[in-house]
Amino acid sequence: MINLDDIEIVGAGLNRPECVLCTSDGSRYTSDWRGGVCKTAIDGSQELFLANSGQSHSQPPMQPNGIALMKDGSFLLANLGEEGGVWRLWRNGDLEPVLTEIKGKKMPPSNFVMVDRLGRFWITVSTTRTPRALGYRKDVADGFIVVLDEQGPRIVAEGLGYTNEALFDAGMEWLYVNETFARRLSRFRVRDDGTLFDRETFFEFGAGTFPDGLGFDESGGVWVVSIVSNRVLRLSPTGKCDVIVEDANTLHLEEVELAYQNGTMGRPHLDNISSQKLRNITSIAFGGEGRRTAWLGCLLGSGLARFESPWAGIRPVHWHWNF
Repeated sequence: MINLDDIEIVGAGLNRPECVLCTSDGSRYTSDWRGGVCKTAIDGSQELFLANSGQSHSQPPMQPNGIALMKDGSFLLANLGEEGGVWRLWRNGDLEPVLTEIKGKKMPPSNFVMVDRLGRFWITVSTTRTPRALGYRKDVADGFIVVLDEQGPRIVAEGLGYTNEALFDAGMEWLYVNETFARRLSRFRVRDDGTLFDRETFFEFGAGTFPDGLGFDESGGVWVVSIVSNRVLRLSPTGKCDVIVEDANTLHLEEVELAYQNGTMGRPHLDNISSQKLRNITSIAFGGEGRRTAWLGCLLGSGLARFESPWAGIRPVHWHWNF
């Protein structure tokens, strides 16, 4: 287990850096609720890419949650704002819709977007309920997964308990997905046409764990980041669960757990966490030399937490897309 004293908070001035990506030149990209993406270079300097920058016409307000880096340097944004859907942000500030409707209906606020090595886009929607906090229930399962490729967009999985991050393992044999308020990590096999099948539960989590972020290491470990409890867990290929990091107050967790079990959990339980250092962590990315530095995105902090990992993270699709 990593001691909290060995975790460093790096940088400042970020705005809700929920999602973090790392590239081989040491850069870190984070979603930013000022309306775009913030790049932090290896020297700590920051560059902010915002929708509407340099444009005279209005664009829908962006509240980026998950982000993906494209090979041409642009970004995909999963928008939690009222417009919902997935949008493409260019570095000059141009913004264009990628997916705003599915099956003839407006896309709800969208949680996460990922590009696989075949160029397909994978998008998760946590819930269709309004407000979204009504989806913080163990008996709600209206989340879904969309794939977008040359055939167009299709819903390929439904009935998920608050769909969050979804990622392929190193061999692209399985698509893993966190179901935050069903408190489980599920996975699917994937056919060549993007169809998902053979859904199975890889791991079910207990009290205090609400799985959000997801990652993989080169030894086959699956990394899960939990909101509220500020837990980072590593699941071995056989399903053994080790707590790598935790920063939570026992009494506060008990209060949240009671609300979860009673069906009354809401935004205050996410926004008013009790912790020493971590600020409601949500995602993980491996960067640095040998990809052994773990970086943690969060909901409430203005910087990123980092620690040195005994395991190297797998190389993401965007690893060598340096700009």
